[in-house]
Amino acid sequence: MSAEPVMLRDRYPVVIAGGGPTGLTLANLLGVYGVDCLMLERNASTVSEPRAVSIDDESLRTMQMARVIDAVLSRIVTGYGSHYYSPHGRCFAKVEPTDRPYGYPRRNAFRQPVLEAQLRDGLTRQPNVTAAFEHRLVAFTQDAATVTLTVAKPDGSETTIRCDYLVAADGASSMVRRALDIAMGGWTFDERWLILDLEDSPVASRHTKVFCDPQRPCIALPGPDGTRRYEFMLHAYERDEDMLRPEVVAHLLATHEAAPQSKLIRAVVYAFHARLAEHWSRGRVLLAGDAAHLMPPFAGQGMNSGLRDATNLAWKLAAVLRGVLGPRLLATYESERRTHADAMIVLALNIGRVMAPRNALMGFLTRALFRLLAIYPPARDYIAQMKFKPPPRFDQGFLLGDPDGARHPMVGRLCPQPEVAGRDGEPVLLDSRLGDGFAALVLTAQADPLNWPAIWDRLGVRRVRLLPPGAVAGPDDLALIHPPTGFLAETGRIVLLRPDRYVAAVIPLDRLVAGSARLEAMVASTFS
Repeated sequence: MSAEPVMLRDRYPVVIAGGGPTGLTLANLLGVYGVDCLMLERNASTVSEPRAVSIDDESLRTMQMARVIDAVLSRIVTGYGSHYYSPHGRCFAKVEPTDRPYGYPRRNAFRQPVLEAQLRDGLTRQPNVTAAFEHRLVAFTQDAATVTLTVAKPDGSETTIRCDYLVAADGASSMVRRALDIAMGGWTFDERWLILDLEDSPVASRHTKVFCDPQRPCIALPGPDGTRRYEFMLHAYERDEDMLRPEVVAHLLATHEAAPQSKLIRAVVYAFHARLAEHWSRGRVLLAGDAAHLMPPFAGQGMNSGLRDATNLAWKLAAVLRGVLGPRLLATYESERRTHADAMIVLALNIGRVMAPRNALMGFLTRALFRLLAIYPPARDYIAQMKFKPPPRFDQGFLLGDPDGARHPMVGRLCPQPEVAGRDGEPVLLDSRLGDGFAALVLTAQADPLNWPAIWDRLGVRRVRLLPPGAVAGPDDLALIHPPTGFLAETGRIVLLRPDRYVAAVIPLDRLVAGSARLEAMVASTFS
């Protein structure tokens, strides 16, 4: 299928190279923020083969920000877990998270071709976004003010386009990263895995089954619409072409509970990587998604980490291009995201050690440890509720501390997203009532008598009073549906949320003037 003809302008504020999940999400978010942008994708359409299969709660919150959440939820299986089995078929650990701190289930099965099509459809509702499929970035140069691109069009001719910022979301073999001569640190492992994607493959359980057998580690992941994925570890002496033979594939599936009528739609062997780009930007060019980091598959965080990149970067580009914040803000993209991406790589490697023990002794010791932890309820809850997953938080970046250098423990963390109700009484998730920009949650039951300094209006902060259940009064007030917990139960404070819903500051009401002065200084620092 050929791409639809598009009219390209000579200049855009932002050009995105790559139309995978990261690029598509970034384009949708920039559209929501009103930023004119061009997305270039060398292929004629979005992907048709299965790739990523797990989308987490943080990514679903991003889909909510991108205004495609209803479509996405209609085609996924929400809230699945993982069951870990010994070589003898005994389940020794269950991970079944039930809490929804960010408004959505922690783990969800999806199909990447469906998600990409939904994101592409979302772009049709963004008049300021141009999606140019079958257009390839050939080369680029940059100076202090502009990035100049050479772009190949579907007919083979080339055109020149200029932009303020170029975002490289062009995958693991990123042409942009290589042109910038940015190395990827980390490792590529000799270990290979056979990936088998099935259709018409019903299963009795909605949860992932992990066969922790040193002789043949295997993961079986149910998906939506009767799909299922199997991942088998291969041994060093096994050749790819032998393991891809139909009779070998059929034997592996039959001995790991695949439904007999299953239809094989994809079989591929891959090695996994644990790599981070040494730098995530150079001048006016920024890296995102697989161009910036490559993750082992065991935690299902590769694509999700790319979506986090897009979420972090989109509002910053919008703020800089509007002049609300200065260009130094973009330096916080890597400082905020790099540490968390590295933590996800470590998580994936640790999960891989549980899934694929090196030998029978290591497998036995691992299972014994999990059974011991199950005796102690807090430890059991730590595993079952996925509390081992690195929390979304930043230690540095666009964050406001106290005058003495300390700061509230919620600063730098992703704010919970509880259900709230306005004067109409309709329960909705918090973000849907906060708009697309900065927001201030005023945690007080008293009427808002505050004289807000001008910096809050310059940032376009939407001020919302968050009240206990049933206490809605004014038009901009919201009442929690359930009694507040954690920091939302604190009173007498203002919680400044960034557009990506990370907590930028927690300011006591009686220190609003002093806190606003520090906020103004932080904003000014992005210009100098």
